[in-house]
Amino acid sequence: MPVTNVSHDLDARTLTIVADFACPPKRLWEVYADPRQLERVWGPPTHPATFVDHDLSPGGRMNYYMTSPEGEKYYGYWEVDSVDEPNGFTFDDGFALDEAFTKNPDLPVGKNVFSFTERDGGTRATFVSTYPTAEALQTVLDMGVVEGASSAINQIDDLVAA
Repeated sequence: MPVTNVSHDLDARTLTIVADFACPPKRLWEVYADPRQLERVWGPPTHPATFVDHDLSPGGRMNYYMTSPEGEKYYGYWEVDSVDEPNGFTFDDGFALDEAFTKNPDLPVGKNVFSFTERDGGTRATFVSTYPTAEALQTVLDMGVVEGASSAINQIDDLVAA
């Protein structure tokens, strides 16, 4: 499994996931740059994602929903801050209320830094999410973000190996 470490720090309001992949950073970058590839790995296997909009550029927005086994849809968005192809990007990840991708003011927004660095012929990916308060971080932890994100990230191995 690619995920090698998961930690959270309530005082720093961060969740950090580290994963190692047997591919160069450029190949991992391609997963996030292509909405059809990203759909195969964003969200846990039981809740596949569909990206409706995908603009991985500074100021861009990515709108998506995940579908539960029962067919219920959960909406979310990314607002891209910066892009350093193929080394990573930063973005705000939030929950949306509906298919219009209206921001949900009742759920936290995470500021994310995804970085991809060459390591031993492969790539070390570090995913850091920072929340506005310790309570906001605890909310997403209680929602199962560690299990969901880890199972989603672990799907990347099969995709990049193909």
